[in-house]
Amino acid sequence: MQRSPHTSPRKRVAVTGATGLIGSALVRSLRADGHEVLRLVRRPAAAPDEVEWDPARLYVDAAALVGVDAVVHLAGAGVGERRWSEAYKKEIRDSRVLGTRAVAEALASLAEPPEVLVCGTALGYYGDTGSRAVDESAPAGEGFLPSVCVEWEAAAAPAEAAGIRVAYARTGLVVAREGGAWGRLFPLFRAGLGGRMGDGGQYWSFISLHDEVAALRHLVDTPAVSGPVNLTAPEPVTNREVTAAMGRVLHRPAFFHVPAAALRVVLGEFAQDVLGSQRVLPGRLLETGFDFAFPTIDESVRAAAR
Repeated sequence: MQRSPHTSPRKRVAVTGATGLIGSALVRSLRADGHEVLRLVRRPAAAPDEVEWDPARLYVDAAALVGVDAVVHLAGAGVGERRWSEAYKKEIRDSRVLGTRAVAEALASLAEPPEVLVCGTALGYYGDTGSRAVDESAPAGEGFLPSVCVEWEAAAAPAEAAGIRVAYARTGLVVAREGGAWGRLFPLFRAGLGGRMGDGGQYWSFISLHDEVAALRHLVDTPAVSGPVNLTAPEPVTNREVTAAMGRVLHRPAFFHVPAAALRVVLGEFAQDVLGSQRVLPGRLLETGFDFAFPTIDESVRAAAR
């Protein structure tokens, strides 16, 4: 497995979403191993490692990307950050579809495009799978998030047409105390206020932040990988099991219960995705030799709690 880039040649990697939870961890990891990182920013570039872009205008300073070996595209409006109004749903969709199209078209315009574009998408592609385990061969689900994911991935078509290897990193719920869904859970559980959501039987397909970054780097470094790749641990668990693991690792009671009706009042339409079940397996990662450092929920929570 190519987790250790200490042995790989020094690369020049451009990253969108570089200030987010995953992007900032990826940038730190790449730089720690001696790779050069360019960060795409939504303002005029003010440092040698910055590249200006404006997804809404489909603009990327393509000239600044000359000589880049790989691009990891992670930018997009947070799905769970606000209640889903029609305006915010449009922002969610546009930030992903327009941003991906802008990056793909800029890379396709280069005389010597990069070898690979890793386009971060989401397990939302599959919709609610219930207790049925699915891998990358499964079709798109139904609903808002699956439709966004389909358009999101399709927007990278110009890069594929230009001969760039494109991998779609369909990421699960990232276990990290610094942000994302788990960033909200940790304070609640530490305070003894954690508990299951709805009936707790819905599957959560998770991945530790460490393994998420390692998997993205695996996609960059593995020429055989293209197309959809599920970035999720090999053992999805139910929300009830997540609750028990958080209680065990943090040594706190986890007896609270948030009824489905309350979630619908607080979250609106997004509640159906919180209460939905996704049992998604990392088929392509395992086939291509990726080795998880934290494959279980207890190990992932423990790593995040350090």
